[in-house]
Amino acid sequence: MNTFTQIHVAISLAGILSGFVVTFGLITGRRLDRWTAFFLLTTVATSVTGFLFPFHGFTPAIVVGIISLVVLVAAIFARYARRLAGAWRLIYVITAMIALYLNVFVLIVQLFQKVPAFKALAPTQSEPPFVVTHLIVLTLFLVLAIIASRRFRIMPVTTATAAG
Repeated sequence: MNTFTQIHVAISLAGILSGFVVTFGLITGRRLDRWTAFFLLTTVATSVTGFLFPFHGFTPAIVVGIISLVVLVAAIFARYARRLAGAWRLIYVITAMIALYLNVFVLIVQLFQKVPAFKALAPTQSEPPFVVTHLIVLTLFLVLAIIASRRFRIMPVTTATAAG
């Protein structure tokens, strides 16, 4: 692995781990401002650095990266510009969960492409182990998003609390 790939992977894993901390905060009704900022920053950095790899043509990875950035723009706008007011709270929860899911989705794809034991189970990524893994993860994220959207009912961010 070259240095750039290692940095990209480290940023991606930091985004995923911090995303799970943020998800825990959403489910428990806490904003976790610093974790949220770190999650959004690392997840944007993951998508942006993904575009810097050499590629040929319009690949599925590029599509996921574009979708991720669009979702992240909405999450950042809802969280910081609209301060979670009104419907923006729900928009933030949903877009944050989608952004995290997309990172985990790419992680699973990479695991099945790069780890020999996983690659042997699904060499073309259309075999049942790959499909079932994605269905389980998607279901888990849908459940987490529903729970988070119901439980994250805190007051909007104000300028006095935004610094925390």
